[in-house]
Amino acid sequence: MKIAFTAAGTTPESPLDVRFGRAAYFLVFDPETKTWETVENTQNLNAAQGAGIQSAQNVIRSGARFVITGGHCGPKAFEVLRVAGVKVYVSAAPSVAEALRLFQAGELEWVEAADVEGHWA
Repeated sequence: MKIAFTAAGTTPESPLDVRFGRAAYFLVFDPETKTWETVENTQNLNAAQGAGIQSAQNVIRSGARFVITGGHCGPKAFEVLRVAGVKVYVSAAPSVAEALRLFQAGELEWVEAADVEGHWA
């Protein structure tokens, strides 16, 4: 099952992005083929609103069943992911590659609810 990471760059050595909806990229790892796919998220970087929902839809379209972010996931994005069966994890790892290692070692816990309020609440 594919894993999507919020990333500040386009390689596994890139730092995790602390933003979900406005992450620069999503790096999607396929454990079966050991391959990486880069999903650009530029359309949401400066979106006035709806960035989280659109980013969640991008992750779902990538086929990922897990998301690992370096920071927060807002309530609307979290709900879209939850309904689609995508589990969200938060990691303080310094890179996407290290977050993957921690995930594969079972050292990350999934988040049961959004940890920030919506911007328009």
